[in-house]
Parts: sequence; structure tokens; C-alpha cells
Amino acid sequence: MKRMIFSFSFLLFVSGMYAQITLEECQRKTQENYPLVHQYGLVEKTKEYSLENAARGYLPQLALSAKASYQSEVTEIPVKLSGVDIKGLPRDQYQVVLELQQKIWDGGGIRMQKKQTTAEAEIEKERLNVDMYALNSRVNDLYFGILLLDEQLRQNELLQDELERNYRQITAYVENGIANQADLDAVKVEQLNTRQKRVDLVSSRAAYLKMLSLLVGEELSQETTLEKPVPQNEVSAVSEIRRPELSLFDAQGAGLQVQEKALNVRHLPQFGLFVQGAYGNPGLNMLKNEFSPYYIAGVRLSWNFGSLYTLKNDRRVIENKRQQLDNNRDVFLFNTRLQMTQQDQAIRSLEKQMQDDNEIIRLRTNIRKAAEAKVVNGTLTVTEMLRELTNESLARQSKALHEIQRLMGIYQLKYTTNY
Repeated sequence: MKRMIFSFSFLLFVSGMYAQITLEECQRKTQENYPLVHQYGLVEKTKEYSLENAARGYLPQLALSAKASYQSEVTEIPVKLSGVDIKGLPRDQYQVVLELQQKIWDGGGIRMQKKQTTAEAEIEKERLNVDMYALNSRVNDLYFGILLLDEQLRQNELLQDELERNYRQITAYVENGIANQADLDAVKVEQLNTRQKRVDLVSSRAAYLKMLSLLVGEELSQETTLEKPVPQNEVSAVSEIRRPELSLFDAQGAGLQVQEKALNVRHLPQFGLFVQGAYGNPGLNMLKNEFSPYYIAGVRLSWNFGSLYTLKNDRRVIENKRQQLDNNRDVFLFNTRLQMTQQDQAIRSLEKQMQDDNEIIRLRTNIRKAAEAKVVNGTLTVTEMLRELTNESLARQSKALHEIQRLMGIYQLKYTTNY
């Protein structure tokens, strides 16, 4: 039983030790985990409720009104007949009216209201797409930051091994009288500096990994390995731009078209049926001074021409908004193209630098080996040899930095184009 428990624990340790995650997985999990993703459902629900409310504009509308009034003067019949007492209307009058209205045609107002609701929902969705897409840039920064720290930690480990080898050599030199304790102390100082640098690198990696864990919505242990991504397609300064901002501009343009069409609806006539049931004093018979019920039914036409006064300016306002939108699109494309050119040039510059990295490392290694030989011969101090060792380490770090920077530049360009 103990053996089974030990084996299971070992498997968990090994699986956690070799846990891996890719850049694409981090981006996908961030899109699923980020709280803003819930806004999509809210936008869709708001759209459904608004469309339902607009459709209910065709339902019969019921209204209740009541009125009590006192008049200083009422209509009287200017005829007097002998033996006939004609009473005038009462000065206090009362009325309760229940009216039922049924819209027959509203000039297309409800239809345009539905289109506007749909257009506004589409704009909100595209705006959310822009905000959600921006998360990929944050994931890229953290992911490649961790990859860069991993390379620095790897070089730091190699430097520690090399310093340990030098420490053993210098110790032997001290025993043989070739070096002194100060030389050994100089190597020890370099070892301590390298360890301090490693502590700083490990702390930075832990902070980056914690932020990445918050984005993806799951705990990433310190043993988690981030796979170095491999670009699937070539991206350059002339690649097609497929950013979600362009879809947002299209949705906003479609919204302006709907607004322009809605202007034509405001000055169209509206037809409807109505039925009124009332109870009051007087009723329809104005000569009858008593409470009585009555009803009125008919067809109603309403036609408001007031919107024609501002129609021309309203169209000009929409046209100005359309021009502003087109200008915003041009500015976005210009800035994006400019950014693509800068990123592409940075990638090309790094590729040229990488062509010389291996040669620089080879030469630095030869110089370091020669310095070690000179220390043995007594023609070079240990401090000068350590300087050459540091230069070799810096050359290796520079190569690793260039590789990660190039890879990060490619994915920054991929983000800029969404290609």
C-alpha cells in the first residue's frame, strides 16, 4: 500500500514537473476566463428584450383617463317656449374614458426601431471583440517575458557551472603556489553575484507567472514549462490587416445607414383604429343633464410634418459622422501600417545580428580559454580571466536574447495584423 502511495505521489510530482503550456492555450484560456467575456451574453439579452419591446408596439394599447371640471359658462339654447322648461348644461362636468387603440401602420417606425436595436447590438459586440483581442497583447508580453527569463536562468546556470569549475582550478593553483587567496576570493565574489542574479531572475519569473495565471484562470506552478512558439505563417510589413477594429468601423457605418433611413420614417403618416367607452355627465347627448354611458369607434390618421424642418440638417449630421468614421479608419490603418513597418524592420535587424552571434560566442570562448592558459603561465591575473569569462557569458545571453526578441517581434507583428 505504501509503495502504491509512493508511486502515485511520484507520478504527480513528475507530471507537475513536466507540465507544459503553449502560447495559443494561454490566449484561448484568457479569452474564456476574462470577466469581460460575460458582456457578450448581456448584449445579446439586451438585444432580445429590446426587439420584443419593439414588436409589442403592434399590440392593442389600452388607456384610461378621467376628468372633472367646472365651467364659468355653458352652452344654452337661445329659445324659450311657453310651458317648456329647457335646462342648460351643468357647469360641473365629469367624464371617465377607457380607450383601446390598435396600430394599423406606423410608417415603418417599429421596423426601423428593430433595425436600430440590431445595429447597436452589433456595434457593442464588435467593441467587445476589440477589447478582448487586446488581451492577446498582454498575454504575449507575459509569455515572452517568461521565456526570456528562462533563457537568462539557463545562461546563469551555465555561468555558475563554469565558475565552479574555475573555483576548483584556482583552488588547485593556490595549493601549487600559482595563485593566491585573493584570486580565489575574486572567483567566489563572482559566484555570489551570479547567485544573487539568479534570485532576482527567479523572483521576476514568479511574478510574471502569477500574472499569467490570473489571466488564464488557473494556477501555473513554477515548474510549468512554456513551449517556445513556432510561427505558422510568414508575416511582413505588407501583410493584410485583419484587426477587429475594422469590423467595428463596418458595424458603426451600418449603424449610420440605419439612422439615415430612420429619418424618412418620422414624416410619414400613421393609421390606427380606436374604440372609446366612456361614462360621464353630460354624455354624448349634451342636452341631457345626467350621467350616461356611451362609446365612440373610428379610424385615426396622424401626420406630423415638424420633422421636415430639421430633416436636411439631420442628414448633414449623419454625413459628418460618416466622414469622421472614414477618417478614423484611415488614421487607424495608417498607424497600423507604420507600426508594422517598424516591427518588420526590428525583426530584420535582429536576424542580421543573430548571424554573428555564434561567431562572437566562438571567439569569446577562444579568448576565455586563452586567458585561462595565461593564468596557468602566470602572464594574466585571475581578475582579467574572470572578465573574459563574463564577456563569454554575456555573448551567450545576447544570442538567447536576440532569439527571444525575434520570436516576440514576429508575434507582435502577428498581433498588429491579426494575420
